Amino acid sequence: MQKITILGATGSIGASTLSVIAHNPQQFSVYALAAGTNVDKMLALCLKWQPEYAAMADESAALALERQLAQAGSMTRVVAGVDGLCEISSAPEVDMVMAAIVGSPGLLPTMAAVKAGKRILLANKESLVMSGQFFIDAAKQYGAQILPVDSEHNAIFQCLSQSMQTQLGYCDLEEGGVHSILLTGSGGPFRYSDINTLDAVTPEMAIAHPNWSMGPKISVDSATMMNKGLEFIEAKWLFNAKQEQLKVLIHPQSVIHSMVQYNDGSVLAQMGEPDMQTPIALSMSYPHRIPSGVKPLDFTQLNELTFLAPDMARYPCLQLAIDACYTGQHATTAINAANEISVAAFLDRKLKFTDIVRVNEEVMNKVCAFSTLQTDSLESLLELDRIARVYATEYLCNSIINPLKPE
Repeated sequence: MQKITILGATGSIGASTLSVIAHNPQQFSVYALAAGTNVDKMLALCLKWQPEYAAMADESAALALERQLAQAGSMTRVVAGVDGLCEISSAPEVDMVMAAIVGSPGLLPTMAAVKAGKRILLANKESLVMSGQFFIDAAKQYGAQILPVDSEHNAIFQCLSQSMQTQLGYCDLEEGGVHSILLTGSGGPFRYSDINTLDAVTPEMAIAHPNWSMGPKISVDSATMMNKGLEFIEAKWLFNAKQEQLKVLIHPQSVIHSMVQYNDGSVLAQMGEPDMQTPIALSMSYPHRIPSGVKPLDFTQLNELTFLAPDMARYPCLQLAIDACYTGQHATTAINAANEISVAAFLDRKLKFTDIVRVNEEVMNKVCAFSTLQTDSLESLLELDRIARVYATEYLCNSIINPLKPE
């Protein structure tokens, strides 16, 4: 019986993880659940799964949850804040940690799990985008096992040899016969839209993803393809990839989740229904396979599989992230922080969809202009993240950007 802590339990990845556990009750049990502010949903999850611990990032939410659990007669203990999240991620009883807190708030509890030598089911791509080599080196130092949960990285992982799978962060793609990695992406809801109409995109339009069920922030990132840009950066670190070994391909049907091209002309692809339970199940059970609850792909129902090169005029955020990837850690940490600020502003109707990239580029360039900023410790990376957020907020306040007007 493997005990698991789920960081981001109330989100879509959390729900999918719990579904996989429900399909394999003899193999996994929930040690702890963690969320941000959603007390009602956490209460329901705690009463159903009876974890030993529940953690809320928000202190007041933790107090409310603790009170309601006590009234319901639950024995689940509640902890709060970053310290609470780190506590349930590093507890000796925990075998694996699902790292699915969206954005930079997931870095510290994920690093706590790394330093405790846990199996990390990495769904929080921002951890690697923010900390890169520091994260990879820490995993090696403390004996943590990193398994990618993002469907694209999980697909690439499945298409690599076992020797490369067990050397994530340090594998030699060239020695393994790999010519290139093909990251596929749906292209989001605007892949066929007139580019001239994108400045009128509303939050409702942006979060209506055609294939996947995701949270608002990730859905917007998918629409701008910043999500693919962040995945490009994550792939660079996970698979120790050189720039010429990484490529992005638009695949609207989201059936092929990514591919690996080999030097002999072979191409290995991982295919399946667009359901996150498949990569979650593999990351939980690796090197074995368990039921995920996802139906097998029915090839007779597939009409076509199409592929397009990404139009960088349509997806400038993707190009910006690719440029940042091999510029250095300053650039990727900055662009991640700026993007979180700009997407939040867009969702709050304070920024136009097409101006998200303006904020991201301005902040990245400003941060990269300062050569004295350090990236060799967790503290310095968090400080760099903070500085980038200040720059992004200042730019939003001072620049002439026409926001969407509330309806």
